[in-house]
Amino acid sequence: MAQLFFRYGAMSSGKTIEILKVAHNYEAQGRKIVLMTSGLDNRSGVGTVASRIGLHRKATPIEDDLNLFDYVKNANQKDIAAGDGKIACVLIDEAQFLKRHHVLECAKIVDELKIPVMTFGLKNDFQNHLFEGSENLLIFADKIEEMKTICHYCGHKATMNLRISDGTPVYEGKQVQIGGDESYYPVCRFHYFHPGEERN
Repeated sequence: MAQLFFRYGAMSSGKTIEILKVAHNYEAQGRKIVLMTSGLDNRSGVGTVASRIGLHRKATPIEDDLNLFDYVKNANQKDIAAGDGKIACVLIDEAQFLKRHHVLECAKIVDELKIPVMTFGLKNDFQNHLFEGSENLLIFADKIEEMKTICHYCGHKATMNLRISDGTPVYEGKQVQIGGDESYYPVCRFHYFHPGEERN
């Protein structure tokens, strides 16, 4: 039975490595996938899913006006007509940047096309507000799973993302600022509010 999955975690929790692994496993079995990512993330080029350890591959960029249901439905019909079989899974990286309509379209892919959709992304931003995509995935996803990583400072479980500029924590600014290890630290709650201090 097809389901909508949301796997979330703080920065550096291995989300992109996991989505690339899932894509590889499907394709190793000869099954078709659709791999997508946010058009906002241009660190390795628009439409590239890239992990910090150097693995990367091309993906379809998701822009605000893209209808995911129509895109996947059309791709599925072309694959079936070409004798390639039905799409087995839709994989979406950087899912926090999805709009509400995208999430509803993902649910429609699951419910009407019977194709599972697996999304991966952050839950909360650097001010600990939910991203639009994450908020709606928490509402509409059938399965929600946390991917764990450790705090940059102490090794406890990281649940938050601390924005950094020239080594200094930043707590104000625009919600979306694309960056990696140089811009964000995964941190526990204590070190979000007290970065660098010793935790008893």
